[in-house]
Amino acid sequence: MKIKIPKLSLVVLIGPSGSGKSTFARKHFLPTEVLSSDYCRGLVSDDENNQEATTDAFEVLHYVAAKRLARGMLTVVDATNVQPEARRPLVQLARQFHVLPVAVVLNMPEQVCHERNRDRDDRTFGPHVIRQQRSQLRRSVKALKREGFRHIFVMDSAEQVEAASIERVPLWNDRKDEHGPFDIVGDIHGCCDELEALLQELGYRESCVVPGGSSLVSGTVLAHPEGRKAVFVGDLVDRGPRVLDTVRLVARMVAFGSGICVPGNHDMKLLRKLNGKNVQITHGLAETMSEIEALPEDVQQPFRKELAQFLDGLVSHYVLDDGKLVVAHAGMKEEYQGRGSGKVREFALYGETTGETDEFGLPVRSNWAAEYRGSAMVVYGHTPVPEPEWLNRTVNVDTGCVFGGKLTALRYPEQEFVSIPAKQTYCEPARPFLPQDQSPSALSAQQIHDDILDAEDLLGKRIVSTRLQHNVTIREENSTAALEVMSRFAANPKWLIYLPPTMSPCETSQEPGLLEHPAEAFTYFRSQGVPQVVCEEKHMGSRAVVVICRDEEAAQQRFGVTDGETGIVYTRTGRRFFNDTELESRLIDRLRSAMTSAGFWEEFDTSWACFDCELMPWSAKAQELLRSQYAAVGAAGSAALPRAISALETTFQRLGNEDGKQNHPELAQYKDRLDNATAFVAAYRQYCWPVQSLDDLKLAPFHLLATEGRVHINQNHVWHMQTLAKICQEDNKMLLATNFKVVDVTDPLEVNEGVTWWESRTRQGGEGMVVKPLDWIVRGKKGLVQPAVKCRGKEYLRIIYSPDYDSDVNLARLRSRSLGRKRSLALREFALGIESLERFVRREPLRRVHECVFGVLALESEPVDPRL
Repeated sequence: MKIKIPKLSLVVLIGPSGSGKSTFARKHFLPTEVLSSDYCRGLVSDDENNQEATTDAFEVLHYVAAKRLARGMLTVVDATNVQPEARRPLVQLARQFHVLPVAVVLNMPEQVCHERNRDRDDRTFGPHVIRQQRSQLRRSVKALKREGFRHIFVMDSAEQVEAASIERVPLWNDRKDEHGPFDIVGDIHGCCDELEALLQELGYRESCVVPGGSSLVSGTVLAHPEGRKAVFVGDLVDRGPRVLDTVRLVARMVAFGSGICVPGNHDMKLLRKLNGKNVQITHGLAETMSEIEALPEDVQQPFRKELAQFLDGLVSHYVLDDGKLVVAHAGMKEEYQGRGSGKVREFALYGETTGETDEFGLPVRSNWAAEYRGSAMVVYGHTPVPEPEWLNRTVNVDTGCVFGGKLTALRYPEQEFVSIPAKQTYCEPARPFLPQDQSPSALSAQQIHDDILDAEDLLGKRIVSTRLQHNVTIREENSTAALEVMSRFAANPKWLIYLPPTMSPCETSQEPGLLEHPAEAFTYFRSQGVPQVVCEEKHMGSRAVVVICRDEEAAQQRFGVTDGETGIVYTRTGRRFFNDTELESRLIDRLRSAMTSAGFWEEFDTSWACFDCELMPWSAKAQELLRSQYAAVGAAGSAALPRAISALETTFQRLGNEDGKQNHPELAQYKDRLDNATAFVAAYRQYCWPVQSLDDLKLAPFHLLATEGRVHINQNHVWHMQTLAKICQEDNKMLLATNFKVVDVTDPLEVNEGVTWWESRTRQGGEGMVVKPLDWIVRGKKGLVQPAVKCRGKEYLRIIYSPDYDSDVNLARLRSRSLGRKRSLALREFALGIESLERFVRREPLRRVHECVFGVLALESEPVDPRL
């Protein structure tokens, strides 16, 4: 016997003790798929045969089964299940999670069960128990179908059981192995002229002709030369002028594999009519029936039969592309996707109503899409809208063609909309579907929905899936700290589409007097198989992210910002860089003017951009830090050390050590400390100058992170430097192009030139340089390679570690630093940062973007030495 069970189902093994259920389960199913009542008794009582623990054991079994079914996992229940009351909660469980219950009955002869139980020391009950169980099974086996089991398999002998095989069959709606690309077409309603024009626009061409004028599938078959497949969201019929032509065109494409179709509620109403049911001839059904009844008598009946068969064969919804795409007529909640039940089919056809009616007498539909949290993209129709709008990874592509709107298709995975305007209004809608405000500046449904963000989307331990680093774990305590920062200090969250990652320093140098040296940076990338690196000058400023829009309309359309702002400058912790909003606004205006002069908007076909920058001077942001920490240290050293030196000199003079006082170790040590304190003050003062106007600021962009439709990590760093230099040259008073040098780390001569380049800059007081692989994304022997390694100059490190950090004793201690945690943190934050940009570019909900942005902020609270 070949037992075919749905891949997602609840399999209930039924049979008396000793019938071989556990052996059968071990043979055909994974250990994790099988829930045994005996094992659950052991879990709750340490004794698998303790019948007093049966109630508790089945509570555990049902609980675990519910959790597995909720996650879409096949589940097998191994218990006797010979009584209807034992099976009833299992059928209810299957219905609750919209999976099919399957009964596998092992109806073994009584003698076989007795013999097997005699060989088991744990089965000490008398023969009457098996006799009673077999009697209960015989009385109820014929009622299994009435109980709700959709598939029933009965085996009456040990030979049948031994020869049985299990085949797992995908549900009809499971087409995960089809990866597209797809063109998903909204409700057609008999608008065949527009459908033909739309398919032509999408690139579909005549593939073959099926002869025979009376057949539903006779005529020209359309197919795409590149193998794309059209997906129709239903409601092919009613209201429009060419209903039968529409059905024929779609049926041909479905029959020959160039199309997929799900049913709409109008299609199912027509099916009921064709099957002789008593339905109301309303909402356009009269026009459809008129077309059918106009067919010649000898054609009409065969056509009716074929049409009914075609409609009856349509599946409620499809799960495509490894579960990334779901198509249904009225939408599909996450918990219904890939499931099979009457409730799932009803939702696919009609959606969900609140039980109320509107002023037009039509049912009010619940906004399931506003609550959607699934990872799959859901494309649907049913309720006409003037424009397709994304909301929580769902989109309605019914743009009301039959009501004078247009016929729309979504190209997947490109996420591009293609539309053909209706030739005319074929039917007046019962409810106006065009909004009063059709101005291009109106907020989208997603932006309105994103106006309130839910803390539950961010709190607790979270595992964030990223393209570059797979899963990144955010611990609960870090989430709490990040929420505190975000809720109290963050800028308008609608602008926060990216936070930059931390950066690891190079390995510790053994060069005399140095903690960091370029040789270690070059060695790291060479060891990772990176032949070329880009050395970029490290500016003496603060990290700043700039998000800028071409105008107010772009800010409103793309970011949902309605307060007149056209951009923002924020820090790497998501706070506004400037307290002075007027100064920020003027900086944004200057940058926008330079971008316009450089032809940026046209070159990138975008209305917005996101830049990673350094903003100088450092004191523009860190004024309080300078005053309270660095200036205080410098002032204390400058005031105290000369007095200490003078006191030592006086002491030595009194002791009669006039000649040796200059060479005394204590005195030399204090003079060295004074020199270090003077160097410390000189070092941090290079990062400070007064800011009286915009011309006192310098903005140095070094990454063009993203523009409309693109995250620019596919371009190497030289491209970024050159692209940004074109903008900077349009306003060299405020904008500063970053100096850089390309180094071949496999060429000793170029390595020496790179070291000399670093030395020349740090000797002049520069901060140092950042070394990056030529390409943004590089995978080495152990995974993702560090996207950047910083190599700081000797005097800058004096600010970070202390004026006396480079003494022999201190340097020896600092060289023992460990970089493992810092590098792990840098990679995780980098992956989250790129993921957040990619999600924003894909127009995912803001909560999905903030999941990554918030993750970067949360990781910053990990215990890593901030001086690294």
